[in-house]
Formats: sequence, structure tokens, C-alpha cells
Amino acid sequence: MVFIVGMGLMSFNNISKDESCFRKEKGLNLKGYEVGDEATDFKLKNVDGKMVSLSDFKSAKGFIVIFTCNHCPYAKKYEDRVIELDKKYKSQGYPVVAINPNDPNVQPEDGYQQMIERAKEKKFTFPYLVDEGQKIFPQYGATKTPHVFIIQKENGKNIVKYIGAIDNNYDNPNDVSEYYAQDALNSLIKGEPIKTTKTVAIGCTVKVKK
Repeated sequence: MVFIVGMGLMSFNNISKDESCFRKEKGLNLKGYEVGDEATDFKLKNVDGKMVSLSDFKSAKGFIVIFTCNHCPYAKKYEDRVIELDKKYKSQGYPVVAINPNDPNVQPEDGYQQMIERAKEKKFTFPYLVDEGQKIFPQYGATKTPHVFIIQKENGKNIVKYIGAIDNNYDNPNDVSEYYAQDALNSLIKGEPIKTTKTVAIGCTVKVKK
């Protein structure tokens, strides 16, 4: 089985090796979800001060959960594309829910106040939540910012349908040739099988409390 990474290919073994190195380096119990797993709900603080859970979105058919942050150059490159994803798919039942997994003591630019300022500056159209205590990103298995998990509601459960990158060119949206997240969402909306269910997230490593 082969999965996609960037502009080329990477085997599942290499994906697992990359994630295993992150776990070992950070000393994490990073089990993480696989495609087909049920994702448990969470309750995290939004930049407006309110607590947000997936269960709050009563009419949603699923979610685009994206682990991202303020400081990472990769995350910054994708901000406008994430906004466009939310605008395009929220009305079709798949809103973006962004989560900052980083410890602000390690990366001060990713502090809560900085999140508030960034969301206001960029006019985020989606919740931007803080993973206080860093309990949620290990459950998902997020290792990078950005790292995408597309979820579908099925029989009252949140089932993971896609994991990985948004597309295959972080640097220039005009040079993108593979729209992984959009393709997965379009397949879900049409009720068709997702062609590529897992890619390698390209970004900065999650900043974990030392």
C-alpha cells in the first residue's frame, strides 16, 4: 500500500518511522487515530473565550479538524487555504475546527493571546481552539502543523476518513496539483470511496512541553 507525500510517494513504513521518531524524541504516548477509527469528542477553549466541542455542531455531517499554530511558516502559508476550505465546505456540512497543539512555554508566539490576535488579523471564519495541557493532539496522533483529520458522522460516531496534508504544495497554491483534503471531502459529499485516505503532513513539529 502506498500513500502520498508532497510531490512524490512515501511508503507506510516511512510514515510510521517518521511518527515513531517524533514519539521517541518527545517521549510521547502518541497512539493516534487511523482511518476508520472513531474520534472521541473534546471540549477546548476558543479564541472568543467559549468552550467548543464537536457535539456543538448539531447539523454538521462531519468536520475538518486541523492542528495548526501561529508561528510555523508552513501553517502561515496554509492559512488562507484553510479559510477557503471552511467557506466552501461549512455550508455543505463540513466546518473547519482548528486546534493549536503547541506549548506556549516552548513557542511563545503560540500563546493564547497571540492566537486571539492572529484570528482577528486573518479574520478566521472557524473556531481556533487551544489544546491546553496538550491532551488532544496525542489522541489524534498529530505530529505537524498543519495536520489534517477529516471526520464523518456515522451512526452517531465521529469516524476518521482522511489523515495528512491539505494539498501537495505548501509554498504556492497556484502550483498545487493534488488537492488531498478537497478530494476527500468531495468524495464524502458524493458518497463515493476516497481515493487517497492518508498522506504525510508537511509542516513544523508540534512543540511539546519540556
